[in-house]
Amino acid sequence: MIYSLCLLLIFVGLYGVLTKKNVVKIVLSIIIIEYGVHLLFVCIGYRAGGKAPILDRGADVAKFAASSVDPLPQAIVLVSICVSLGVVALLVALCLKLYEKYGTFDVNEMRRLKG
Repeated sequence: MIYSLCLLLIFVGLYGVLTKKNVVKIVLSIIIIEYGVHLLFVCIGYRAGGKAPILDRGADVAKFAASSVDPLPQAIVLVSICVSLGVVALLVALCLKLYEKYGTFDVNEMRRLKG
């Protein structure tokens, strides 16, 4: 169920990217896609009743592996959040440059003014 909600969030963002003509709305749609992907990775790494993946001395490794949470999706999400922050900063800077050049955020108007 939760995976379908993550995919719904990704598809809503994809719909916004493909149908909107305003550059700011396109950037917001890309952010929604990123949030959906982050949530999907977190849901993949979730385990009900899971413990932190820290091994104590003298602990049974087989029992520990069966009851611990997978740390790899969490690490991927942390890296992905940092990368997406850089991408969003770049997209906002691009939007500002486009507005300086064309005086509008509308993609169709930018095509018309291209000359």
